[in-house]
Amino acid sequence: MNDLAATALPDLWDRLTGTQPDPALWVVLATLAAALAVIAPRPLWLISRNAITIAHEGGHGLIALLTGRQLTGIRLHSDTSGLTVSRGKPYGLGMILTAAAGYTAPSLLGLGGAALLATGRITLLLWVATALLAVMLVMIRNAYGVLTVVLAGGAFLLVSWLAGPQVQAAFAYAVVWFLLVGGVRPPFELQSKRRRGDAGDSDADQLSRLTHVPAGLWLFLFHAVALCSLIGGGRWLLEV
Repeated sequence: MNDLAATALPDLWDRLTGTQPDPALWVVLATLAAALAVIAPRPLWLISRNAITIAHEGGHGLIALLTGRQLTGIRLHSDTSGLTVSRGKPYGLGMILTAAAGYTAPSLLGLGGAALLATGRITLLLWVATALLAVMLVMIRNAYGVLTVVLAGGAFLLVSWLAGPQVQAAFAYAVVWFLLVGGVRPPFELQSKRRRGDAGDSDADQLSRLTHVPAGLWLFLFHAVALCSLIGGGRWLLEV
């Protein structure tokens, strides 16, 4: 048993930290097209946006924990809205960073994923994503949220364990493209809602109350992070 563990653990570590060959350029472009296909049409976006909501609420939760707040629960709803609740001071840097993390999280996760793919660490990306979803699952407090996170985590787990290198690469690139491109759309949706007066308690408005900086400037920050991440991450992904 000890000999088996001594052999398996180094193999597992090598698999995690090792590099895999880059896919062909046509695969990268095909995964970009697939991401656009489920983001651009509104009917499909109403479904695929659930994945962006997972990243959005996960960003709130992760930063809440990293800044010392007590994360009490995350809810994901079928209308693609979500809610992350944490306890701590209702003001200060921790609260500001937590509130700012939602709209920026999908794009920044996509940028981080692009950085890993640019160095050929496809398996590591899949396993890190699986681990983050597993941690998030512990904090989900409603049935729909559990279902969506389990389905997402199951997809990552199955691909990372059962699929071949080419399928893993295509899946990883599709996910990262989806985060980079999909992260651009929610700030525009928030901007539209605020113009109609339908988003009085949005993240941008909460940040405005916390910092006394106009909500429009926070919305500009969300746009800037999303677009810069798409440009930077896209360049990494296309350098195959």
